[in-house]
Amino acid sequence: MDWLDEFWADLLSEEPLRIVAAWAILTEEERVAVHQHLVLMATEEGWADVQRDAAQAALHAIDPETSD
Repeated sequence: MDWLDEFWADLLSEEPLRIVAAWAILTEEERVAVHQHLVLMATEEGWADVQRDAAQAALHAIDPETSD
């Protein structure tokens, strides 16, 4: 598994500690892009329920005040 696969596995793990650790390695610019992607995953049609749930868990772990 390469680092990018490992990063996304951690970010979408639904495990807050893994999510926060993955988030911490990103630059501010990368955080903006990844956050936007997670929002799309959580809200757009075409994603599987498990993917939506994982994206929502990631959004909650990185910013619990802005996610439901």
